[in-house]
Amino acid sequence: MQNKLLRFILILFVAGVLVVGSFGGGFVAGQFLPLAPKIGLPLPQPPTATPLSPSTGGTPEELQTLFAPFWESWQLAHQYYVDQPLDDVQLMRGAIRGMLASLGDKHTSYMDPQEYSDATISISGEYEGIGAWVDTGGDYLTIVSPMPASPAEQAGLKTGDTIIAIDGEDMTGVPPEVARLKVLGPAGSTVILTIRRAGVELPLEFSITRATISVPSVEGKMLDGGIAYVQIFTFGDKTTPELKRVLTELMAQNPQGMIVDLRNNGGGYLVTAIEVASQFIGEGVIMYEQYGNGTRETYSAQPGGLATNIPLVVLVNGGTASASEIVAGAIQDYGRGKLVGVITYGKGSVQNWLPLANDQGAVTVTIAKWLTPKERHIQGIGLTPDVVVKRTDEDSAADRDPQLDAAIQLLLNP
Repeated sequence: MQNKLLRFILILFVAGVLVVGSFGGGFVAGQFLPLAPKIGLPLPQPPTATPLSPSTGGTPEELQTLFAPFWESWQLAHQYYVDQPLDDVQLMRGAIRGMLASLGDKHTSYMDPQEYSDATISISGEYEGIGAWVDTGGDYLTIVSPMPASPAEQAGLKTGDTIIAIDGEDMTGVPPEVARLKVLGPAGSTVILTIRRAGVELPLEFSITRATISVPSVEGKMLDGGIAYVQIFTFGDKTTPELKRVLTELMAQNPQGMIVDLRNNGGGYLVTAIEVASQFIGEGVIMYEQYGNGTRETYSAQPGGLATNIPLVVLVNGGTASASEIVAGAIQDYGRGKLVGVITYGKGSVQNWLPLANDQGAVTVTIAKWLTPKERHIQGIGLTPDVVVKRTDEDSAADRDPQLDAAIQLLLNP
């Protein structure tokens, strides 16, 4: 039972990634590997429930009356449905999906074995696809943000684009997760996406050649004026050591200020978010995890941060989500630095990934809300920057970045 309930704790913006796998999240969403042996922090223990049935056997006696309509429906489908024989595995998985969907939480769902395998790969390394974070929580597959230098970005996909057809096949009524899998494919192959974009009257069509995507984690450089610039793309298992390496190199050059770019970062591991925030915040609570029974877990800054005193500005936008919002929210609450950009996505919940026995996939369950140090819950609200600066499509097309320009000016002229 302990192995069966091995928990993968993630704060994901999205439900999948257009790569081999799904998360963050975002939908990274990305790499989901067993974390307990790798992370030096204990995993929080949310309220648990006694299993309703043993791992083997049928419906427990006390639930037989409750489940009678289910088994009756099962029998009727097998007896009367026009196309026989039925796929019992598909029926079983559909029943699980429907059960979890009835909770009304788009982040609580079932992943079949292939989806789960995909999802465990994507944050940690390479995959084949178009390179975009996506959201599978709505009626259509939606682009959260294209990855830097990816086929998706080069083709011109943008945050908020809704995929309404794939290779000419209408996606109306098709589960977004199914649509996501249709976009995946071997490097070198082509997929044609029909997009609905806000503010554009007619659908747009993009022909995109899939590639092997290496998920970036952290990059850094020095800007003019002695400003250090750090961009964090995701919160994966490599992010913390990569960030420490980048910070060590940049801090050795005695910068007078630092910009941390969290734009279009869809999230990732909760533990990584705490480790990243601890590089910029010397002490205090980073976030609270609030469970449904009123109990809470407190996550505090870890000692030894490399950039806890340098003047700081954080860049955010609508693709800044979940784990990114944890970091940005803590920095804002403590007045450690100013947020520049536009309102963030607003994902304030925590999910556990629970593998099912016998390699039957996994269930992702929302187990808690998370709160900033000042106990703000940002679900559906997001973080409002201290300095609101928009970056328009025209800016991007002309390679202008007024948000970065504003951040530099804040540091040069405090």
